[in-house]
Amino acid sequence: MLSPHVRWRSAANLAWQLALLAVLIYAIAGVRPGQVSGLSMEPRIDSDEYVLINALAYHLGATPQRGEVVAFRHERSAPSVYLKRLIGVPGDRIEIRRGIVFVNGAELTEPYVRFRDARSAAAVTVPPGAYYVLGDNRANSDDSRFWGFVPADDIVGRAVFAVWPLERAGAIR
Repeated sequence: MLSPHVRWRSAANLAWQLALLAVLIYAIAGVRPGQVSGLSMEPRIDSDEYVLINALAYHLGATPQRGEVVAFRHERSAPSVYLKRLIGVPGDRIEIRRGIVFVNGAELTEPYVRFRDARSAAAVTVPPGAYYVLGDNRANSDDSRFWGFVPADDIVGRAVFAVWPLERAGAIR
């Protein structure tokens, strides 16, 4: 049986190794954790879940794509970030009719939306250097319908994986 001193040193050593591993993952892969606050991304992402955000993807040449869940800074959320579904890229014409989203005149297939609402939004064209985002829980989301476009420079990264609680862990699609 190990003495309490040895057990404490082993636990401290393990904690140190895990912390170092987390720092290395962030430094190498640009992945950072974030805690979700709010209901706008239900049912896939619940309030108080922890997700991993790939903070390097868009800084290394990848461009945000329609359908991705992006993390971005917003004047209403400083210093935290919002998570929303990217719906419109530069040049897209977005229109919402009674809760149905149309991109460039075609209805957008959205299997991730369970909580729709019947609101409409006037047609807008996404300007260069900006994106149009919506929460998956349309009935309970503060998003581009209300405050407009997200500047490309405000995008922090892409939400890639839910990590906590464990029963909700998995890739974010």
